[in-house]
Amino acid sequence: MKLLHKIIRKRKEAFEGGALVLFETTHEAMKADRVLRDAGMQVRLVAPPMTLRQGCDLAVEFNLLERLLLERTIERSNIDYIAIRELDETMPKPISMVDITEFGAFVMVRAGNMKITAHRHSGTIVNISGGGCPDVPFLYHEMVGKHIAEAPLPRDLGYTLCALMLDRACEECRNMIGVN
Repeated sequence: MKLLHKIIRKRKEAFEGGALVLFETTHEAMKADRVLRDAGMQVRLVAPPMTLRQGCDLAVEFNLLERLLLERTIERSNIDYIAIRELDETMPKPISMVDITEFGAFVMVRAGNMKITAHRHSGTIVNISGGGCPDVPFLYHEMVGKHIAEAPLPRDLGYTLCALMLDRACEECRNMIGVN
């Protein structure tokens, strides 16, 4: 019997982008994302269009009207960034990093190279895969077999790009299963 599945693209949430903050390192991009979210700003970690990449492959998208608040928040937190670039309609859009695939009673969410698979009805995490960071086996050990609402969050366990991407996937998986 063939396994049927369908791929669902993440729907755009009501998000007013308009500009990107570009960073030299993924560590700075991840730190900025966390600091800005903690400050109550609506931001999104994205892969910038190739024409705008200057440092790492991550950028923070934000509403251009909040530029001054963003700059002040980043500067107070001693986060280094390369530049802020305004997006216009002629530029390619930043690349969403989340895809959802459903396999019957299972849902697999991919963010970047990291994937989390959970049983839709029981909420149990059945697999974590992808990435190449040294903390992936630890994340697997700490999360697989647990209910998605009770499993520790990857952002609380690791500091690598793989942990960040798994956290994004986990967040979307929780939404798909109805936890949050």
